[in-house]
Formats: sequence, structure tokens, C-alpha cells
Amino acid sequence: MGQSASRFRRSKGKFTSPVLPDEAEEDEPYDYTCNLPDECVSLIFQSLTCGADRKRCSLVCRRWLKIEGQCRHRLSLKAQSDLISAVPSLFSRFDSVTKLVLRSDRRSLGISDDAFVMISVRCRNLTQLKLRACREISDLGMVAFSKNCRGLKKVSFGSCGFGVKGMNALLNNSLGLEELSVKRLRGINAAAELIGPGPGAAAGSLKMICLKELHNGQCFAPLLSGAKGLRTLKISRCSGDWDRVFEEVGNQVNVIVEIHLERIQMSDLGLTAISKCSGVEILHLVKTPDCTNIGLALVAEGCKLLRKLHIDGWKTNRIGDDGLIVVANSCWNLQELVLIGVNPTNLSLEALASNCLNLERLALCGSDTVGDTELRCIAEKCLALKKLCVKNCPITDDGIQAFGTGCPNLVKVKVKKCRGVTNEGADRLRTRRALLVVNLDIPETPIAEASASEGGAQVDAVDSPPFRFQIPTLGIASGSTSRSTSLKSRLGFLSRRNLVACALTRLGSRSSSQHD
Repeated sequence: MGQSASRFRRSKGKFTSPVLPDEAEEDEPYDYTCNLPDECVSLIFQSLTCGADRKRCSLVCRRWLKIEGQCRHRLSLKAQSDLISAVPSLFSRFDSVTKLVLRSDRRSLGISDDAFVMISVRCRNLTQLKLRACREISDLGMVAFSKNCRGLKKVSFGSCGFGVKGMNALLNNSLGLEELSVKRLRGINAAAELIGPGPGAAAGSLKMICLKELHNGQCFAPLLSGAKGLRTLKISRCSGDWDRVFEEVGNQVNVIVEIHLERIQMSDLGLTAISKCSGVEILHLVKTPDCTNIGLALVAEGCKLLRKLHIDGWKTNRIGDDGLIVVANSCWNLQELVLIGVNPTNLSLEALASNCLNLERLALCGSDTVGDTELRCIAEKCLALKKLCVKNCPITDDGIQAFGTGCPNLVKVKVKKCRGVTNEGADRLRTRRALLVVNLDIPETPIAEASASEGGAQVDAVDSPPFRFQIPTLGIASGSTSRSTSLKSRLGFLSRRNLVACALTRLGSRSSSQHD
């Protein structure tokens, strides 16, 4: 495939009978791909997973260059200001692009509105669009772009410059939009307008909305409440009070299945609204300190189909046994439970193990109450458990030995940063259950204060020089031991060299005095 185009002899017709190799001239090998239809060559190119291989193939001959461009559906470009000069030739070759990624950076001037609109004229079949750090694209550019590309289904914007008008234009023109992801949209920081569905807008088709790091994320409230078919909602690090927004969503959106909430201002009022969405199966509550056992209990009672529950309590002790017991009594379909900074005890763990018979994945991280007793309870009661992760909890070797006979379906145990667990304890568990995968990450042990003597620099000499190397205390990880050893050896070499130099100096002075 990598031979030069000049070495191939092409057939005139597209489906002419091939000339056998022995009938061809010796110095002109026959190109067997001449009689392959373009569609077959295109399928071969699409099966190449490496982009570099496709580029090399496109350089073989003009036909392959054309076919490779026509079968390229995804294109990622560095969106700088000089891209406008290359748009005509670039998109004349890649005329079948349906997925476009434009990336800029802070150090250079990004793509302008003119180039952005020019791309939309040549790529009217776009279904996916991703913009990153395109700060020079304004509302005017987005309005014109959305009018030309009305078939968008997935869009993702990060650190872009347009605002509410551009976003509303996109929603009103992309009637089949299914996924919307917005992160750090600069134009809506202080906007008073709202982003919401207009006549014939995309709110009816949206299935996933993701909002991250927005200073005025509440302007999306009309869109969230108007997206009747919304199934996945993710909100992370967005300032403002979100309780009222969730009250509107809970009253109007009934088919939502997955909710991710991270570091937002929301209380039990918001959880009460979420409890009205009875179809929720996946819920992540990450560092929402105003949420308590009361709100979690309401969600558990209202969302009985819950399958995955992740809670990062941030060690506020506002979510614990009381809320988890209600989860155990209500959500019998629970399959995955992740607790970070939460302090469950035997009361809630036993209830979860007794009622949630399908619990297969359990993670307990940063808990002060999970010890050997709790591990024995899990080993005895969680019969369906397949994967267990314990991180930074006060457990010991005695606790993990309980899984030598408990949890018959267990296939993997991961223990991380638990100071009471040793390699010997993990080896004993592996010996008892040969098929069980045991991953152990021992906490890093700081290296004691070192001195030059460790590098062999200490010499028993009466007239040793006053100069001394001193190595400060190093808090180096275990993986950096080789680096510290190298440092100490170099320091030892330097100190020995200094002693030799001083000895030579003394010998020289003595010999000179004897001659005198």
C-alpha cells in the first residue's frame, strides 16, 4: 500500500478484467486495487484505527487521497485565526464531515466569526460539534452557524465567548438536539436573559444536559424544566442557589434517570424535589454539605428504582446511618454503593446487606467508623458482592481475612491507604482464595532524616575540614527512593573529593616546610 503512484498501472474502466501479473511488464507491477470500487476502498480506510495510517494511505495516489477525504466523517482542527485561509480547500476535500472539533488555546488568537460561518456553509450535514477555548466566536457567529447547521444532535462548548443569544439560537434551530454540554461559557456570566425553549425549540428532543463551572447557571432553568424528555442531568461547580431550579424540574420532568450533582448550593429542599422523579436510577451527591439524612431518606422513598448511589459527604457527618437505613429499606434494586467521607456502622451496613440482595459493587473511602467489625459484617452478609474497595479506613489484616471465606461471588478487592493492612495479610488472603484479585496500595512512608555519613562520606581523620554537607529531611514517596539514593551518593562523592583535596594541601604544606 505504501508504493509510489508512479509504479502502478491503472485500468481505464472501473470494472475491467484484471490483467494477470505474468502478462504485465516486469518493470510495471499491476495494481490490484484498480478494479475495487471506491466503496470497498473506503471501508478499508475506515477499518484503520490509527490516524497516521490513514494519512499515509492518502499519499499513495490521487484516487486514494480523494477516497480518504470522502470517507472521513470526524475532523479535529486547531482553531486559530489563520484557519480561515485553509477552510475552502480543507472542506472541499473533507466534504463528508459530520463530527467537527475546533480547539484553540489561551496563548493564540482563536477562530473568528467569519471562519466559523464559512465552515457552517460547507458542513451542513454536521451532527456533532465540539468547541474548546474559541473565545472569539460571538453571538452573531453562533446565530449564523446554527441557521446553516440544523441537524446537530450533540454539542459541547468549553470556555467559549458567545452567550445567551447564541445559545438560544442554537436551541431554536437544532430541533433534533439530544446532548448539550456547557462548561465555562463566558457570555452568560452576568447575563440577565434566560436560556429556554422557544417555539419549536430543541427542548423536546434533549436527553442529556451537562453544566459545569458556570457563574450564572440558573439562566438554564427554563431549558431544564422544559426538557420533557430529559434523562441525564449533570451539574458541577455552578454557583447560585439550585433548590428552586430543582423544584421546577421535579414538577415538570418525569422521565429523568440519571442525576449528577457536585459542589453546588443545594439543600434538602432540592432533594425533596428530586424525590418526585420516581424513575431515577443513578444518583451522585458529591460535596453538597447542606444535604442531610432527611433529604436522602425522601429520595430513597420516592426513587425506589435506584441502582447506583454515590455520596461524598465531605466528612460533615450530615449523612450517615439514618439515611442509609432508609435506602436499604426502600431501594432493593441497589447494585452499586460508593460512600466517601461518610461514617456508616454495622447498623446501616447490615441493613443494606440484608435488603439489597443485588449489591455487587461497594466502595468505602475516608470513613472513620469502618473497621474490622464492619468488614466481617460485609463478608458475612453481602453474598452477591463482586467488587470491594476500601480506602483510608482503620482496618487491619484481621479484617480482610474475613473475605477468605465470605462473599462467595467476590472477584476483586482493592485496599488503598489503610495503614493496618500489610503485604503479609494480602498474601494470606491470596493464598486462601487463589482466584481473588487483591490489589494493595500501602501508604507512603516518609524517609528519615539523612546525613552525609549515609553516603559513605564520614572519615576518621583528626584534621578533617570544618565544611560539612547536611541533607534536610525529605518527604519523598517510595517511588522516589532511587532519586534520593542517587542524591546521597553524589553528596558522598563530593565530600570525599573535598577531603582528598584538603589532604593534598596539607601534604604540600608539610613538604614545603621540610625543604625550608
